[in-house]
Amino acid sequence: MKYTDTGKKDTRSGFGAGLLIAGKADSRVVALTADLKGSLKMDAFAAEFPERFVQCGIAEANMVGAAAGLAITGKIPFIGSFAEFVTGRVYDQIRQEVAYGNTNVKIASSHAGITLGEDGATHQTMEDIALMRALPGMVVLNPCDYNQTVQATIAAAKYEGPVYLRFGRPSVPNFTPADEPFVIGKAIVMNEGADVTVFATGHTVWEALVAADKLQEQGISAEVIDIATIKPLDAEAVLKSVSKTGCAVVAEEHNLAGGLGEAIASTLAQCCPKPLEYVNGADRFGQSGTPAALMEAYGINAAAIEAAAKKVIARK
Repeated sequence: MKYTDTGKKDTRSGFGAGLLIAGKADSRVVALTADLKGSLKMDAFAAEFPERFVQCGIAEANMVGAAAGLAITGKIPFIGSFAEFVTGRVYDQIRQEVAYGNTNVKIASSHAGITLGEDGATHQTMEDIALMRALPGMVVLNPCDYNQTVQATIAAAKYEGPVYLRFGRPSVPNFTPADEPFVIGKAIVMNEGADVTVFATGHTVWEALVAADKLQEQGISAEVIDIATIKPLDAEAVLKSVSKTGCAVVAEEHNLAGGLGEAIASTLAQCCPKPLEYVNGADRFGQSGTPAALMEAYGINAAAIEAAAKKVIARK
């Protein structure tokens, strides 16, 4: 593997670091949170720019409205909360006040997926990507590690329009270059291969790289592509890779409905129909458990990706 785990870090801390950098670079950047400043790692920004930080309390709908108003005045607001609360609880406000008006609001979504862990199903969300993908004009970002989350946050601040930025709580391998700029809408080829393409996003990218190593030991060449921008999808990169390998696996910490898997499937169905296998949460809610135990229980890990790759190759 050409990538090395330089030490485990949580991606939410990458957001906090990126937010501070963005705030120093542009005085228009402001931050709002729904009583979760510590959980979203917004402390450093709040300390550096107290006049640009708003603690909204547990009032997510009001937070979205306030952010939309700030955006209309020329500010670049980041709103932060748990993924479940900042999507499902306020979907109407996001639709009407952010997406419909193409308002320049950045939705910072932490504790996404089942790796939130012991907090259980009520706080976990495996449906948020589907909700945000469905909104016209909404950019959906799901970076894979700390370094990429820093860069994705900076890129989101520079982008004109609504952005959904997804990250998590657990410490995971940090392996991408710290200085690699994040380009919205571009997939990243992490490992070149010839036998199968593995599209991965967020926490599953490292799992895909581990699986690719295991497959290589068995004489199977897997191409791993990091889809950090789920919308707009880099269709050109998707089609180029699958045209070469002839089959694909999509791995994501999200349910099948409305996620990256369906986005890839739609792209292939229109232009390059090839065998496809999914590694995801299927059609289930989360449950309480450690992040690692839940990823294994739901079949969203390197072993599951390896098995899916072998299965899809057999279908070629």
